[in-house]
Amino acid sequence: MIEPLLLTAARISTFRGARMLTNASGFFFLREKRLYLVTSRHVLIDAPSRHFPDRLEIELHIDEGNLTRSIGFSVPLYRDSRRVWQQGEDSAGEIDVAVIELDPSALPDPVALRAFTPEHLQDSLDDVEVGDLLLIVGFPLGFHDTLHHLPVVRQAIIASSFGLRFQGQGFFLTDARTHRGTSGAPVVARASGSDLHDNPLRWKLLGVHSARMDMRSRDQQLDESLGLNCAWYADILLTLTRMDAGAPTA
Repeated sequence: MIEPLLLTAARISTFRGARMLTNASGFFFLREKRLYLVTSRHVLIDAPSRHFPDRLEIELHIDEGNLTRSIGFSVPLYRDSRRVWQQGEDSAGEIDVAVIELDPSALPDPVALRAFTPEHLQDSLDDVEVGDLLLIVGFPLGFHDTLHHLPVVRQAIIASSFGLRFQGQGFFLTDARTHRGTSGAPVVARASGSDLHDNPLRWKLLGVHSARMDMRSRDQQLDESLGLNCAWYADILLTLTRMDAGAPTA
């Protein structure tokens, strides 16, 4: 049996027309029978780097008994010149998380995937402490098991006070070795005690990996990178997947 956690992640390729642009990570989130693809907002659009894809492609398993079988599934990013994704912001500015609702009727049948749900979100700050062990499930530099089409997992620890917005932003810090292509990966911790006791996916979804944290004042020649990363709090998904969240704007 494949570990359910590995089937939550999706390898993302971004395209503009027929030209492939970047690799990234994402994962599935299910709320009230609505299925979403979650990733970093900058995977979908990033003006500073002139990154303007018009569609994504994700790899989906079509046979849980034979994971070597998969297909590419195309997800347009615009419909009638309007973006299809939801993104959020708060008092500190934009949040680097985005969700795209997937049409179940358009998915292959069968499809083998697992999705986090609202019950996987961390509801008690007292249960999470600095130094706690985390996993980041993704596709660094696009690297993955190319035979079975599965992600790899990196270990991390919580590096800032969980529940306290680091420098006033909607994220906490992780200490982990990460690479380009990991943007949008789920940041998870093992569920404890009776949490999710009857759920085969026994992991708490704490955050969405965004990017490495660095210091502008760091001497690029003398000082190593801090090795710290931004993980946006996963409870933003409750806002982005509300039925009344509204249609995306142009």
